[in-house]
Amino acid sequence: MARLNKTYLLAAATVGAALAIGFVMQNGGYLRSADRAPETGIVVSDITDTSSAAMPRLPVEAALAPDLDHGLDLLEPAAATDETDVEATPAVVAVQSEPQPDSLAAAPDCTVRLTAEPRAGAMVALSLRAPCYASEQVTIHHQGLMFTEFTGPEGQLAIDVPALAQKALFIAAFDNDDGATAIAEVSALPFYDRVALQWRGDSGLQLHAREFGADYFSEGHVWAAATGDMGRTAKGVGGFLTRLGNPDTLTPRMAEIYSFPAGAARKTGAVAVSVEAELTDANCGNAVEAQTLELRGEAGLQVHDLSLEMPDCDSVGDFLVLKNLIEDLKIASN
Repeated sequence: MARLNKTYLLAAATVGAALAIGFVMQNGGYLRSADRAPETGIVVSDITDTSSAAMPRLPVEAALAPDLDHGLDLLEPAAATDETDVEATPAVVAVQSEPQPDSLAAAPDCTVRLTAEPRAGAMVALSLRAPCYASEQVTIHHQGLMFTEFTGPEGQLAIDVPALAQKALFIAAFDNDDGATAIAEVSALPFYDRVALQWRGDSGLQLHAREFGADYFSEGHVWAAATGDMGRTAKGVGGFLTRLGNPDTLTPRMAEIYSFPAGAARKTGAVAVSVEAELTDANCGNAVEAQTLELRGEAGLQVHDLSLEMPDCDSVGDFLVLKNLIEDLKIASN
């Protein structure tokens, strides 16, 4: 995919695909999707203070030396007119000049390339190649989802992302607005219900799913410390969670996405999906802002903004359970 200079040019380069899925970028905020239902704000009024086990937490410079072509300048000896002039004429010898760069080596290829390939579980395998952006922060955009990662020492990044649209458009953007786009056709997406939670910074937020009445920390409790078994998902009896983003980036954006194969379910019942927040020294007494993105059946992508005033720091280490923020997934066996 050709390298582009501005994020808006990135979107323009794929304007056909972007219009097809209703992709719009907003300056300074989360991405918005025009084909989803209108987003609504959420006021959190029912919070339970509880405690739980804390969730486990998970550059280089290159210089290119120009290749110089070396020239050799020879001074021709002066011609003598006669024998008497020979002694008076000083000898002229061949002198090698200092090497001169006739031309510098061609500039390195800094083209940013992004590819997207569909995978099992309605996932998309992204592969980024950015040879001039070694160990740099990059932001991945998809249907309103945003998260930040670091490239590797050669400017590479490989990551699997849950698709939120069948015609899945992805943008990889660096801080100087350079980047690339890629599109994947994800035909398996209609078989999955998805709930995503995204936030900025150290919010302490977590996404939890308890399948078919499962207790906390049992087999059916899916969260960042127990992300689920793809074998159960393939059998239609359980979902899985994907955590995206690197918290060590300069301006971290994080996301967690829970996926359940509703279209191939072998059980009937409900999956209780909740948002919980660990009270930490970084977030206590502060406002935490986030978004949920929900994809259920044929309803389209639903987006809700969340703003929560965290309690004072006296209760650091406790967990807040945000009740009734996300409606349970209703699952019918197929």
